[in-house]
This record gives sequence, C-alpha cells and structure tokens, in this order.
Amino acid sequence: MVSQFPMMRLRRLRSSQVMRDLLAENTVSVNDLIYPIFVEEELDDFAPVDSMPGIFRIPERKLDAAMKEIAAAGIKAVMTFGVSHRKDATGSDAWNRDGLLARMIKRAKDAAPGVMLISDTCFCEYTSHGHCGVIHGGEVDNDHTIENLGKQSVVAAEAGADMIAPSSMMDGQVAAIRAALDGNGFGNIPIMAYSSKFASAFYGPFRAAAGCDLEGDRKAYQMNPMNGREALRESDADEAEGADMLMVKPAMPYLDVLTQIRQRSLLPLAAYQVSGEYAMIKFAALAGAIDEHRTVRESLGAIKRAGADLILSYFALDIARRGF
Repeated sequence: MVSQFPMMRLRRLRSSQVMRDLLAENTVSVNDLIYPIFVEEELDDFAPVDSMPGIFRIPERKLDAAMKEIAAAGIKAVMTFGVSHRKDATGSDAWNRDGLLARMIKRAKDAAPGVMLISDTCFCEYTSHGHCGVIHGGEVDNDHTIENLGKQSVVAAEAGADMIAPSSMMDGQVAAIRAALDGNGFGNIPIMAYSSKFASAFYGPFRAAAGCDLEGDRKAYQMNPMNGREALRESDADEAEGADMLMVKPAMPYLDVLTQIRQRSLLPLAAYQVSGEYAMIKFAALAGAIDEHRTVRESLGAIKRAGADLILSYFALDIARRGF
C-alpha cells in the first residue's frame, strides 16, 4: 500500500534546538543595536521615566560613569538626546559650542571612545514651543530650520559625534547638513537620515523622557501614518541628497514600509523601536500578560526580517547584559 502521508515533512528541520539555530534565516545580536540615551543638565541623580519602566534620564555630571557601564556591557553605539534647561524660540543652545548638546557629546565620547556616538539632530528638546524648528507665522519655517540644522551638525561633529542623525523631517535637511559638514572639514562624518518618520501616537513616552512638551502637533512635517508611497518618496529624496543610511520610525507599525524601502535601496537601513513600542511590552510583561524576554526577541527579529540592518531600541542595554 502506498503511503498517503506527504513526502515533504517540514518539521524535520525543526527537530532540535541545534537544527533551529543552524537554519535561522535571521539573527539579532548586540552588533545590530543602537541604544538611545537621555542626558539632562543640572540633574543630581538618575531620574526614572515613569512611562518607560527601566529607563532613566542620566545626569550630565554622571554621564561618564553611565557611558563606561554601557561600553562594558558591549553596546557598540548610542544615540544622544539632551534634556535642556535653556530653551528658547529657536533652540539655539543646540548649536552653542558650550551648550548641552556639545558638552554631552564630548563627555560621552571621552568616557567611551570605542562606542559610536550618533547625535540626534533636531530642535524639539531645545525649543520652548517643542517644535522641531523655527516658528514663523504659526508654522515651522523649513529653510530657516535647515540652516540651523547645519550649524547644529557642525557643533556636534566638533564635539566628537561619529554620525549625524537628522530627525526634524524638514525638506532638504540632508543636503543642508551634508554641505555644512563638508564645508567645515567633516566630509567623513556619515548621515543617518530619519527619512520615513511618521506623526505617530507611539512617541508619547519619549516626550516625557526628553522633556519636549509640544504646543499643537507635528502633522505639518512628520508623515501621515496612513501613507506608504510618501515614505518611499521621502527615502528616495534623502538618498539623492547624500544620506549614508536611512531610517524608518516607528518600527513595528511600519514593517511594510521598511520592507519596501529595503527592496529599492542598497543603503544601510535602520528602524527605531520607539518609546511606545517599548512601553507596551514593558507594561504587558509587568502585568504578567507576556514573557518580556521572548517578546523582545521576537519583535526585534520581526524588524530584522523586514529588512533592517540596525535597530534603535531601549531594550539594547538589557539585551547586551542578558543576551538573546
């Protein structure tokens, strides 16, 4: 009698953990991760961010020790966000050579020279109104803002930043930053463009962490969450302007966008697992609804499978300490 059982048994290749490990199509390691950190001036001690359990604002005066701990854990790259106490209408402290942005970059780089330092390049943490640029006539002035982004980028590079990451979603920001860096002797500093950054509800906890209270919203310059083709146009434009890497932010709700960009661009591609994504996993785990470690591993694997080369994640330090 001829067996009716199928000849193809896919389970053969899942028969042991060794087999599953050998045949894993995608892997995630600490080499793939970038750790975002918040640095606050005039702060005495580490301040917990209530909406992001396990995340703290780092006092500027203790940044040296924090960076040495991050480096010792095996983290290869950090992205810096400043929590400023010197805000104004233009965010001018962000291009002040003695301001928080310059000080924290220099201090972090001096403490851990082997860790790549990526400078988030925007103004929302430094403006009194919380917008990502200069306000004229009730709207963000695109061209004035990109001029200021160029100045901020040069100050960051002078302070020791290894990479510039413009996140303000201004038209022409990559070209303006590239021209400013090249014109000041920093032609080798790469740009990681937040090319597909959506006006997302998932940023809520970040605003508490970075202290960037917002008047109004950012819908006039960040992308409509309902749009996908527009994200491809944004990425194409940034690549044409000279971006060295592209980013999709947030990550999980936009894996379709991530995959489509991966299919059309040969540039390295990053995805940002943002504060809301982090908080959902953390609070669900604290409630006993999910296994945190397995969920983090699975979510990062999905981002990698969708096409990301690098992932920005607030879980990076935990992962570096515990492994996958």
